[in-house]
Amino acid sequence: MALLELKNLHVALEDGTEIVKGVDLAVDPGEIHALMGPNGSGKSSLAYALMGHPAYEITEGEALFDGRDLIALGADERAQLGLFLAFQYPHAIPGVTVTSFLRSALNSLRKARAGGDEDPVPISEFRKDMLGAMERLKIPRELAQRYLNDGFSGGEKKRVEILQMAMLRPRIAVLDETDSGLDIDALKIVAKGVKELVGPETGALVITHYQRILNHVKPDFVHVFVDGRIVQEGGPELAHTLEADGYEAFTPEPVGGGEA
Repeated sequence: MALLELKNLHVALEDGTEIVKGVDLAVDPGEIHALMGPNGSGKSSLAYALMGHPAYEITEGEALFDGRDLIALGADERAQLGLFLAFQYPHAIPGVTVTSFLRSALNSLRKARAGGDEDPVPISEFRKDMLGAMERLKIPRELAQRYLNDGFSGGEKKRVEILQMAMLRPRIAVLDETDSGLDIDALKIVAKGVKELVGPETGALVITHYQRILNHVKPDFVHVFVDGRIVQEGGPELAHTLEADGYEAFTPEPVGGGEA
């Protein structure tokens, strides 16, 4: 069994509209999976449902993490198991600095993994790790004392998402269109950060509709996601095919379509 395993997963909105229509997917540490699809295909809905967003209900199928049923767990419990989501549109949290947010998140994980006993990270160790990760991601040091994402540029927000990943060291990271809104230099920095973090203890599901991030983060597996379903799977060459030919070949014709 894979670390993250989805079996016939269906997801609906609060009004009952079905968005994800039966997904099978398995992701292990050391693997990079690319989930590629056009806008509106349900990619982000799948990511939110995996992380426990209350507006996205898993209505059928299974979502297992290390053999445990994610559906029965809250978002915080999913994070404690080692599941991480980098948002497409990170929210600002005025009043909470980047440093404070990272320390609180890390200490919450350490407490959960210590069976509920307080196990705060030593300040010197935290500072060394944070500043080292910030340097690798080319994040200015002064950003650490600013309120999280408050007034940040798009590139700064995305780099801070990868900084969170570097500090929390998840077992599976879901990256929801982390490449959107980035110029080429910021894209290279973010991609390098992702590559450095994926290894024997961490796998990644990279959600995107462009091939360009995959020029810098080479996937082991590519899954084409259209209308709430995985319709084609392959290796990195499939991403190049999509870049050249688009999604049209994988998009079903509307009912009543075709020539008269």
